[in-house]
Amino acid sequence: MPWEKERNMTEKQKKISLLDVEKVAGLARLGLTPEEKAKLGGQLNDILVYMEKLDELETSGIEPLAHILPLQNVLREDRVREGLSQEQALWNAPEKKDGLFKVPLVLE
Repeated sequence: MPWEKERNMTEKQKKISLLDVEKVAGLARLGLTPEEKAKLGGQLNDILVYMEKLDELETSGIEPLAHILPLQNVLREDRVREGLSQEQALWNAPEKKDGLFKVPLVLE
């Protein structure tokens, strides 16, 4: 593959094939030229090589995180309260008819 020759990759360093690049591009609905496929293949390979370097780190005593900061959702308490009246809900509607929102026809 073009990026393998360009970067003098060994078989061990190659992590992604042209078929893999084409599959990912297809899933993302990207129409790529051969040059773009080669560039993307090299970039994806670099990412995978770096991820392998991260696998070498000793992480057995480290707790998994979803986020680096201790974030918490601040939610209000659920309370029953009065909703809008029909008049209030329709007050700013661009079009209304018989107490309902009037919208353009979508299906014929």
